[in-house]
Amino acid sequence: MKPSSSPSDPGVGAGQGGADPGGTARRGGLFDGVLARGGVRSQVDDHAWLQAMLDAEAALARAQARVGLMSEAGAARVTAACRAANFDVAALGRDAAAAGNPVVPLVRALTAAVGADVPVHHGATSQDILDTAAMLVAHRALGPILDDLTGAAEAAARHAEEHRDTPMAGRTLLQHAVPITFGLTAAGWLTGLDTAARRLAELRATRLAAQLGGAAGTLATLGEHGPAVAAAFAAELGLAEPALPWHTERGRIAELAGALGTAAGAVAKPARDVTLLAQTEIAEVREGGADDRGGSSTLPHKRNPIAAVSALAAAAQAPGLVATLLAAGPHEHQRAAGAWHAEWLPLRELLGAVGSASSWLRDCLEHLAVDPDRMRSNLELTGGLLLAERVSAALAPALGRLAAHDLVREAAADHRPFADALRARPALAGFDIDKLLDPAGYLGSAGTFVDRALAAHRAVS
Repeated sequence: MKPSSSPSDPGVGAGQGGADPGGTARRGGLFDGVLARGGVRSQVDDHAWLQAMLDAEAALARAQARVGLMSEAGAARVTAACRAANFDVAALGRDAAAAGNPVVPLVRALTAAVGADVPVHHGATSQDILDTAAMLVAHRALGPILDDLTGAAEAAARHAEEHRDTPMAGRTLLQHAVPITFGLTAAGWLTGLDTAARRLAELRATRLAAQLGGAAGTLATLGEHGPAVAAAFAAELGLAEPALPWHTERGRIAELAGALGTAAGAVAKPARDVTLLAQTEIAEVREGGADDRGGSSTLPHKRNPIAAVSALAAAAQAPGLVATLLAAGPHEHQRAAGAWHAEWLPLRELLGAVGSASSWLRDCLEHLAVDPDRMRSNLELTGGLLLAERVSAALAPALGRLAAHDLVREAAADHRPFADALRARPALAGFDIDKLLDPAGYLGSAGTFVDRALAAHRAVS
């Protein structure tokens, strides 16, 4: 059983003492158009977290009904009441200050809604509900993240296949190195995205676990029924059942953070390449999409690669958030004093950042226009200098590797065109200089590597 999506919001009007049921976080923010793009935003806002907490409370009630600790009718009453629109997020947030977490006021409000005769929250502690909610939020947010990573990978695969043999300048340390193909560049994007998506999917399926341990991880309140309730609780939610409560064993959070950080890096790589390749002086790619995208407030001629820029901006937030979550890893004794609380916002922001970055990159690659003619022009920019390695390799059998390297370096430093400088050197008499300086003849195994990347992608897609 997979975790279900949060119930649909029936709208405003069923609130408990507030004018903004569901929470103000659902409204658009000033920077959301750039930094909160895609489907993740609604899966990690206050409404989503509140609904996940309520889903945990409802699942706990149903789990206890399964083992006879609560009536079916009581569990049904709890489930019916567990709708985020019935509660005031702002009030819960204010009241959380008294207890140090929002679960305590939520349980009071839920009990008032259900009736004191139904044992709401029986056997659980606040961390059980909030940790389980975090796993539900992560599971739901990973849905659109994986969808966008997959979409971006598909776009990269199309570019790799279409431009398998399109030569371009390979660049190392931002300088021309040797010829490669644009297909190889796109294949590199593809493998990074596929690897990141595969890890997140695996983690989503196996490592997002329910949390139920009671005050100190023993479920003593539930007596002999504790393990059975915990198993039923996980089953109701569609989350993994852990071997034991993980209140202070935060490996799952660390794994999630690490995988999201890796995904951010996999997104940032092609986004960075696009911004570089789209520079006016290079102009080998450009972003498509809406006609009005990429404009400047002062320069009428500008068409900036906004999707790539925005993907980079969102992805750049990930490392710091990952670091915060890892730093919060050591939890003392059976329940932490502060480290647990430190996880809440960074986890939400990390999911949102990676979600936005993935959405922007998908848009970028799906609308990316590639200019093979400009790539060829840039290959010829240095008059064949980026074939210097090939010439040196051709000379090495006769002169030795170092002597050949030095001779070609001297020719490259000559003030004449490189081809003329090579022809002037007796050691190169008899060589077809034009052939040696043809970029299309020195692509190595680029095509084979593209084929491998595409085959691996198709095997798992």
